[in-house]
Amino acid sequence: MRRRYIPDIVKQMADCEANYVRLMRLLPDFDNCDEREFEIHWQDQHSAVRLQVEERFTYTTTVRVSHLLAHDWLKAPCLLVRMYHDARAAEVICIVRGKQLRGVYQYPNMDMRHPDEKAQLNQYLGEWLNHCLNHGHVTEAVFSFD
Repeated sequence: MRRRYIPDIVKQMADCEANYVRLMRLLPDFDNCDEREFEIHWQDQHSAVRLQVEERFTYTTTVRVSHLLAHDWLKAPCLLVRMYHDARAAEVICIVRGKQLRGVYQYPNMDMRHPDEKAQLNQYLGEWLNHCLNHGHVTEAVFSFD
């Protein structure tokens, strides 16, 4: 008999808190910046990640995280991330063009989601944000004081 999935709330909250810190490091001028793109060169691979602020409210901000691949044959998910400023947490709320994610899915299901789909996407987000911090370069022009 298969054991029922039980979410690890402590680990999930730790992932969300770490993702918030990573996003704030990637967008240090958060209040004045609506979009930032990072080029990533690692070994012989090249890609880019775009962070776009979709909505700003007093206690929350929604950011679209798009992975721009150099390959047409592999499409990475575009994630909508809700940042909760009072809780200092950021969680994936949905995959763009998809329904809002639930915390747990029954398995099997019609959408082919894993029982811990949301936890996996939050971990995926953290890995990409870390990759941007370690290997990414901002593609914005440098200011000139001429």
